[in-house]
Amino acid sequence: MKNSKKFILNSTIFILLILLTFYILLKDQSPIDIIKIMLSAKIEFVVLGIACMFIYLALEAVNIGRTLKKLNEKSTFFKNFKYALIGFFFSAVTPAASGGQPMQIYYMHKDGIAVSHSTLALLLNLASMQISTLGIAFISLIFNYQTLNTLLKILFVVGISLNLSALALLIIGIFSKRLSEWLIKVAIKILKFFKVKNIEEKKEKFEAELKKYQEGAVYIKNNKLLIIKILLTTVVQFLIYYSVTYWTYRALGFSEYGMFKIISMQSILFATVSGIPSPGSVGVTEGAYTEIFRAVYPETIMSTAVLLNRGINFYLFVLLSGIATAFNHAKSQKKQGEPILQLNKDMEDNEKGEEFPSN
Repeated sequence: MKNSKKFILNSTIFILLILLTFYILLKDQSPIDIIKIMLSAKIEFVVLGIACMFIYLALEAVNIGRTLKKLNEKSTFFKNFKYALIGFFFSAVTPAASGGQPMQIYYMHKDGIAVSHSTLALLLNLASMQISTLGIAFISLIFNYQTLNTLLKILFVVGISLNLSALALLIIGIFSKRLSEWLIKVAIKILKFFKVKNIEEKKEKFEAELKKYQEGAVYIKNNKLLIIKILLTTVVQFLIYYSVTYWTYRALGFSEYGMFKIISMQSILFATVSGIPSPGSVGVTEGAYTEIFRAVYPETIMSTAVLLNRGINFYLFVLLSGIATAFNHAKSQKKQGEPILQLNKDMEDNEKGEEFPSN
């Protein structure tokens, strides 16, 4: 019940952010003109953009499947694609994408996958996503630094700092037990200073997560080739995701800038906003897009470009993944058993020392 209320609250905030964003984008524009431009968009490029989003999710499914297979878990590509959709939906409607992985773990468990194994698969996926996001963004910055105004440079530094912090904590948690324990002690002291309730319970959760990460470190050291494959696939995955912005650009009838230029600009945009702790980075993404692509689109087209691009690479797939998640949930409710109670039991067993296979 508590989780349901939290989900409803997050969803309400998400919808309000969308409405506010649309109001800001459309308040000085003629809805009729925007509809006319949308209808005149070249459908073949719109289809290419949508296809790229399906490929983006498919590659995530491939990466999840690789780790699960290595851990001797039975999972089909269709199921892994379902997990990618579930992750996309819950990441979109929760602050800082915090709901994506827990819900993926939950639905994997309902399909019979051990919590420790699903946690490791998603941990590797998350780390490779952070590395790819930052790596591509830093390379892109070399070619676009002069085009960024002061505000964008500040936002880029903030966004990169947040992503780097998340990646650093992730790597520390995986590879440095001593430093991780020190960070937990610092976190507990901060919580005590602010008189947060249930300190001991939170400490136990931190320590349980640390243990999972440490077990993951052993697995990573014994499976370097798998890690390289996951990372390379993720780089391709994000380049395809960024290319949606190029297909949007072409759909609106523009061709002055090449694919490399548009993709590099989009990679900077994503690295800038992805660390912002708002559901789906709604509002922030649209605003940053307007600033970054100001030199690419005429002022009269900008609102349409934002709506079409975000419509393809975000809103459409929030809708599709939401439908898929609802369908999967309704289907799973028909099955017998009490998955939540069993999931809690498996998590407790994992915290007591369940180990990953060495290869």
